[in-house]
Amino acid sequence: MIRPIIHDEAFLQLPSETALPQDLSVAQDLLDTLAANTERCVGLAANMIGVSKRIIAIDNDGNFLAMLNPEILRRSDPYEAEEACLSLEGTRKTKRYRSIKVQYQTTAMQTRIKTFTDFTAQIIQHEIDHCNGIII
Repeated sequence: MIRPIIHDEAFLQLPSETALPQDLSVAQDLLDTLAANTERCVGLAANMIGVSKRIIAIDNDGNFLAMLNPEILRRSDPYEAEEACLSLEGTRKTKRYRSIKVQYQTTAMQTRIKTFTDFTAQIIQHEIDHCNGIII
């Protein structure tokens, strides 16, 4: 189901709760909402659709991927990026890393550890920030 995008910064600044198997419909809603906004968006976090759970959806080089409870295990090669956000106005500068190692759960609740680089890594960092209540 395509959900409306939340713009309430007070809500977006609240850290999200651990995602559980009963939250899988939220992951599908994120994927649907991301697909409906592909012309202006490359990633979403659950709090951006009004659900305070640690779930993100990203465009991974043309393939949409939902990640539950993502955590960055390792970062390398820092740089300064300028990012926009569907929930916020304008662009902002922030520190990102070109390579990150992430542990997450799939929609089958299987744990995965994968290294992401470049723009995909930047997207994931932005969405994990949302899960942590960090607004760029």
